[in-house]
Amino acid sequence: MAKELLRRDLAEEITARVLDGRLAADARINEVHLARELGVSRTPLREALIGLAGRGLLTADPGRGFLVPPLDLEEARQLYPLVAELEVLALRWSSPQDLVGLTDRLELLNGELAAAVDAGLELSELDDRWHAMLLSRCGNPHLLRLIEQTKPLLNRYDVLYFGGAERARQSIGEHAEIVDAILAGDLAEASRWLVRNWVKTTSYFGESTEEGTFPQKRPG
Repeated sequence: MAKELLRRDLAEEITARVLDGRLAADARINEVHLARELGVSRTPLREALIGLAGRGLLTADPGRGFLVPPLDLEEARQLYPLVAELEVLALRWSSPQDLVGLTDRLELLNGELAAAVDAGLELSELDDRWHAMLLSRCGNPHLLRLIEQTKPLLNRYDVLYFGGAERARQSIGEHAEIVDAILAGDLAEASRWLVRNWVKTTSYFGESTEEGTFPQKRPG
């Protein structure tokens, strides 16, 4: 049990380092240095690295060990619609009555997001909580596991994307539209707004940037 907990903690720490850039895109992971820095032996570290490679967050190169994949605009343009469709599917696996029961909490979290925008605070954690709450009544654990495995790939691009307050408020407004549609019993409309909430981000990639570079944060 302790070994499993250690492996999970290591995977979470390595994931965090990939997402915040401490392990840079297209860089090789030095297992000896990383094991020493994390205070673990190479065996559990390698097990964690293998697991992350299996999820696509890292790649395994027989000649170079483990690498952080390069950022790729085309991958980003594929991932956002994919996550949108997966979340819509999770809505379909949720009881409409159960979703209605979540609306008060979804509105509360959306209010916290709005306050965070006004205060100039970081939004990603609150936004993740909002989406997790929306999907929390999905009755398909396999689908939820797939979403959980896919989102870290998308989050690599999230941490490089900064949309600003205006785009954040647009996203908060889309959250409100989703809640209103759920209250009206119109899951098709809720799904339409949910897809928009994710997919519109791809239209921002490359704005005011050179080819191959990225803006800095998905707006919630």
